[in-house]
Amino acid sequence: DAKTTQPSSMDCAEEEDVTLPCNHSTVSGNEYIHWYRHNPNQSPQYIIHGLRGTVNGSMASLQIASDRKFSTLVLPQVTLRDAAVYYCIVREAHWDRQGCTCAVSLLWEEGGTQQGEQS
Repeated sequence: DAKTTQPSSMDCAEEEDVTLPCNHSTVSGNEYIHWYRHNPNQSPQYIIHGLRGTVNGSMASLQIASDRKFSTLVLPQVTLRDAAVYYCIVREAHWDRQGCTCAVSLLWEEGGTQQGEQS
């Protein structure tokens, strides 16, 4: 599995766009980049995922470098409600029986166990 590195903290002001970088220099060609955010006493919340280029979602956009070794999550117009721990995760994609690409991501259940989810 590819290793990811990202800053331990970011400072930002309300109502500005915030960019969160993630380095995943060992990513392979069929691994998707996923972003989640985690608030205390809640389960991690899926934000966005992508394979290459720029992906626009309802909460944020994801910009993936052309060599796929680096990505940036862009959070528009942040407020105090956006304060959380943000996780960048790289996971392989698999083909289901209908031929659709399903990205396998990690979710944490209460109690700290991990389970696979297809999205």
